Amino acid sequence: MGRLIAIDYGLKRCGVAVTDDEQIFAFGHDTIPTYQLLDFIDNYQKTVSVSGILVGMPMRLHNQPSEIANEVNLFISQCKARFPQLKHHTYDERFTSKIAAQSISDSGLGRKARSNKALVDKVSATILLQSFLTAQNNMP
Repeated sequence: MGRLIAIDYGLKRCGVAVTDDEQIFAFGHDTIPTYQLLDFIDNYQKTVSVSGILVGMPMRLHNQPSEIANEVNLFISQCKARFPQLKHHTYDERFTSKIAAQSISDSGLGRKARSNKALVDKVSATILLQSFLTAQNNMP
């Protein structure tokens, strides 16, 4: 089947999560500087089978795109052009950063870990990916 790569897109860095080959579980992978993200995807898919890319779509409460949505859409266009063989998905990423920060706090990590934005981005990507997988498995 191949793995999915999930991206919590940010202007400076992006949280990255991946699935197992059967696309059942989501795992935090890394935090990548945004300018290196396309090269990361290119190199990653050379080492493992990848079937698709999931990008979190930043939305506001009333289903309006957030201020970063234009940059996310540009990135998605670049992904589609560079990786046309992969499936491309988007998924609402509302609240993933808040849920990630709370999860880190609940895990007992100290204040320093909770304020580590790279860790929050990676956990956010993992939450995004697991939410997407759960939604896909609940559909007929």
